[in-house]
Amino acid sequence: MQHPEPIIVEDADMQTSSYRYDLPEALIASQPEKIRDASRLLVMHGDGALEHRVFLDLPKYLEPGDCLVINDTRVIPARLYGHRAQTGGRVEILLLRQLESDETWQVLVKPGKNARLGEHVVISDNELEARVIDVNTDGTRIVKFEYDGDFMALIERLGEMPLPPYIHEKLKDSERYQTVYSRIPGSAAAPTAGLHFTEPLLQKISDMGINIARLTLHVGLGTFLPVKEERVADHNMHSEFFFFDDVAAQAVNMAKQSGHRVVAVGTTSCRVLESVALEQHFGDYASPLQPASGNTQLYIYPGFRFRVVDAMITNFHLPESTLLMLVSALMGREKILAAYEEAIKRQYRFYSLGDAMLLLPHLTESDRHSGKCIT
Repeated sequence: MQHPEPIIVEDADMQTSSYRYDLPEALIASQPEKIRDASRLLVMHGDGALEHRVFLDLPKYLEPGDCLVINDTRVIPARLYGHRAQTGGRVEILLLRQLESDETWQVLVKPGKNARLGEHVVISDNELEARVIDVNTDGTRIVKFEYDGDFMALIERLGEMPLPPYIHEKLKDSERYQTVYSRIPGSAAAPTAGLHFTEPLLQKISDMGINIARLTLHVGLGTFLPVKEERVADHNMHSEFFFFDDVAAQAVNMAKQSGHRVVAVGTTSCRVLESVALEQHFGDYASPLQPASGNTQLYIYPGFRFRVVDAMITNFHLPESTLLMLVSALMGREKILAAYEEAIKRQYRFYSLGDAMLLLPHLTESDRHSGKCIT
């Protein structure tokens, strides 16, 4: 399932530099908020109006019948250290994406010059070894692991939690880089919009009559890579594996068919929903979504027409990133950049461990009576 660019392309000549903004380094969060749902929440409405809240206020913006869609992937300790079997030289392997089986993965290897075809890396004597079986044009490698026992159990014991490259200190509690609902191991990075939820907050939302649907997308490190091409449309989107089951499909369909909203928690949930819709219903949402799984390369930037997602919870993203382009597709580039400028003025915390945004592109009846304004 691959859709490398939007079906409607209004901004095919948009320059990547149009998504550049200046962020003081002090606003890059290096540790999470002490209490997950105490993070700040910038609520952005379709007309660009902003409200400044805390994440615990989220239920005020949800309505009975809405469907909240979460990504239940779990980050694995994907950074492995070993040595070259021939020379003893130190090697770092970063797991990116599982291929056919536990044994075969797409990885990053440092130093890359020492990861030639056939290279043999020992991670733990008599327990875990890797052999390079292919070298990709993008610099990644395909390795086949050799091991005894349970692969994931070995990774949990031998690996380290990978953190985004802009975080330079270890987390005091590694579970804070997992969502409270994570359950399916496979990600090299967390679906960070979900880090703000607590079990009591999810229960409160459920008790309001809001369906919480789970899907899985294993996040790759490509999510952090800046777009290097001058034109937005020329970027080659990375591929990520997803799973969308019958229970999730029914919850999403129920919301759509009853005229309620589908609220995606994070860009990962959004990409799965829109990928499934494009594969099954090329036009607008018309008939129920069916369960699906596979790899998605869906690249969403302004000009894309959303078929399923009505609102989104997300964090503040890096300049010139595909994530910033995705939220700009939902809300408009100029409005998003103006909101980011306001967030910087008000000292919001940015990136993976920072604060959150609630994007509401469509006016609801409650919006019309909320007196929303920039405060």
